[in-house]
Amino acid sequence: MALINYVLLVSTLLCSLVAGFVFSFASIVMPGIKPLDDRAYLQAFKAMDRVIQKNQPIFVVVWLGSVIMLILSTLLGLYQLEGTQRILLILACALYLLGVQLPTITINIPLNNQLQAQDLESMTASELLKSRDAFDSRWLLWNTNRTVCAILTTVILLVLLIRL
Repeated sequence: MALINYVLLVSTLLCSLVAGFVFSFASIVMPGIKPLDDRAYLQAFKAMDRVIQKNQPIFVVVWLGSVIMLILSTLLGLYQLEGTQRILLILACALYLLGVQLPTITINIPLNNQLQAQDLESMTASELLKSRDAFDSRWLLWNTNRTVCAILTTVILLVLLIRL
């Protein structure tokens, strides 16, 4: 088996784990905390986000590893793949970087950081509602986008693996 096959296999695994992570937030975590009152909802999200922001090692390896391995796969693929296979790999990489990683860096993480900076205990009910509304709708929209793009990336990578 060629190096591209191994690197692509690891890329697919890591990207699928990221897809599962954002999918879990979209389908279980966020709907699970939705019924909570505003303060409890925001506190619950902050608690989960703190685990991630403290650089939980397995999460960091999977999240950053998916980017590194997919870029490495694409670079190798530019030289070792042809035609449809090369196009699929470039498409998967672009979709993942632009549809998953870019919104994470430019939208979801800044929203998380804004929430982390808030002193929820000192906020009034109306301030909590305003904070939740500002956070929730935008975060959910972009997490849905990340989820769709991550799943599509994984599907493309799986198709590519089958074709190699």
